[in-house]
Amino acid sequence: MFLGENLLSYLILALGGALAVGNILALVKPPPATKQDGDLERAPVMRSVVMAGIGTVAALWALASLVK
Repeated sequence: MFLGENLLSYLILALGGALAVGNILALVKPPPATKQDGDLERAPVMRSVVMAGIGTVAALWALASLVK
């Protein structure tokens, strides 16, 4: 099989981790002060927390699948 039997677990681990880290960094380090039309001052907090939680759960689930 292409890239091994655990391809789906590796992909979920990568996507979940990226989703979690990206949203956490959006909360911790807002974008620079230069802004264009339509840009927000900072990321929506509740949406970012929920998406970071979903990413964390997905990454942990994939990691548990790979370890077993």
